[in-house]
Amino acid sequence: MRLFGRRRKTHKIYEIAPDEVFLDSSNLPGHNATQFEGRVERPLSHRAIIMTGVAFAILVVVFGSRSYNLQVVHGASYADISEKNTLRRSLIFATRGVIYDRTGAELAWNTPQPSETATSTATSSPYALRAYVDLPGLSHIVGYVRYPKADTSGRWWNESYIGVSGSEATFDSLLSGINGSSMLETDAHGKVERSNIVIPPQNGQDIHLSINADIQSKLYTLLSKHAEDNGFKGGAAVIMDVRTGEVIALTSFPEYSNEAFVSGDRDVINRQSSASSNPLLNRAISGLYAPGSIVKPIFAIAALNEHIISPDKQIDSIGQITIPNPYDPKNPSIFRDWRVHGWVDMRTAIAVSSDEYFYTIGGGYGGQPGLGIARIDQYARMFGLSSTTGIALLGEQDGVIPTPAWKEQAFGADDPWRIGDTYHTAIGQFGFQVTPIQAVRFTAAIANGGKLWTPQILASTTAAYTTIDIPDEYLQIAREGMRLAVTSDRSDATVKALFLPGIKIAAKTGTAQIGAHNEWMNSWSVGFWPADDPHYAYAVVLERAPAGTASGAAPGLQPFFYWLIKEHPEYVQ
Repeated sequence: MRLFGRRRKTHKIYEIAPDEVFLDSSNLPGHNATQFEGRVERPLSHRAIIMTGVAFAILVVVFGSRSYNLQVVHGASYADISEKNTLRRSLIFATRGVIYDRTGAELAWNTPQPSETATSTATSSPYALRAYVDLPGLSHIVGYVRYPKADTSGRWWNESYIGVSGSEATFDSLLSGINGSSMLETDAHGKVERSNIVIPPQNGQDIHLSINADIQSKLYTLLSKHAEDNGFKGGAAVIMDVRTGEVIALTSFPEYSNEAFVSGDRDVINRQSSASSNPLLNRAISGLYAPGSIVKPIFAIAALNEHIISPDKQIDSIGQITIPNPYDPKNPSIFRDWRVHGWVDMRTAIAVSSDEYFYTIGGGYGGQPGLGIARIDQYARMFGLSSTTGIALLGEQDGVIPTPAWKEQAFGADDPWRIGDTYHTAIGQFGFQVTPIQAVRFTAAIANGGKLWTPQILASTTAAYTTIDIPDEYLQIAREGMRLAVTSDRSDATVKALFLPGIKIAAKTGTAQIGAHNEWMNSWSVGFWPADDPHYAYAVVLERAPAGTASGAAPGLQPFFYWLIKEHPEYVQ
């Protein structure tokens, strides 16, 4: 039927048959039953729905009851804990390494901190106190530490031990370890409720020094007593193994109390810090002294190596040499020997310490050419003078070898270098300055055939050395002269005090005049033993006694060597 010229379109409704909706093997091409094709999912059962509802209801009841218990029943108490309990990080201090000597004797170790020193809030772990061996003569080599520091609230503003001097400072990185930490829960009264370690500490390493504490302590005791008895103000002594460079003893006196410094004893610290004797100075490595005649073997070796004299040529020591003064002929310059020695060859000149002989080979005189100041400087440096030795201790000084450049810098261009300056330098005077550790090092090099060791203070350490390029036959002349200084029956032989049964020592003494009017003196002795197969070298200086003091460093060593022969024969042969 057309209405208003337009026919309405009609639709037929068909009923959909089940086989048109549900698929089966007859109406699904390629039906794959293993992939669940053609299957109809079954609806959830009423039982499953009920069980799920019951489980959910149980969870709601459990959590609800727990929440009620926390918030309603115990709400007030837990709120108080929440407000007043604190959780803090607490340090666990690493145990500092122990310091031993070469024999295994403890020199520095740890003791538990007394409980009363812990902070009142107990917010940090206690640290161990440092203890030191009760033997004299070891303070400078062992040193001391500063402890960790906390403020009044218990917060640590310094969390580590700090090595201040000696081995405690030198080997601080090995000894200190790495601190750990834990978390502490404390109540309002500061009581620890629980603790959990978060980072465990790493303890420091133990170290073994090369020194023998028994030998070093006895060396200190006997020498310091001798120094005090004879008016010396201080001194130092070093013993080195010439085969390895290991330091067997290194002591300085007077010494300070490392126990007082580590514990903070203000009275002792103030007294020792302001003492005119300067007990804080490690004279063995930091004390600078005019060497006097102990350098004469170096310049004897230099003269042989430069072929300016033979070891057997004799020079007549008449007690002085005289140099004309071109500006005032009536007042020549006179350079005196310490006594008349007569005719001396090189070995004898070393044994009797003839100044006149070494003036001559140092600066030249009477037709005998000398080394000259440039070569004196060259050979002194070759044997390690005017430079640090490299020993692993803080504060080592390098020293001075007088030269024209040094004099110009020290005194100005108006005071030029003169022949007398060369003479005085050749006998270890003028501005010459060395340390005891340098002295034992060059003595060891003479003894061992030319190895200039870097001194070692850790036991069993492979030491470095440089080789002095001089034939050993020239070093042998110096060794023989040093042995003759001990064994000669001449009245002017300088080290007869060390001609002892049971030990063969070769040695050299030195006396340096100091003060504005030469009113003071320093006394040296260097040497090695056994003389025919050197194992050990030593250097000793006694400081600032009245000029003319008769009993110096060599006599002071006599009781020590008697003790060493008796108590430590393994160090004698």
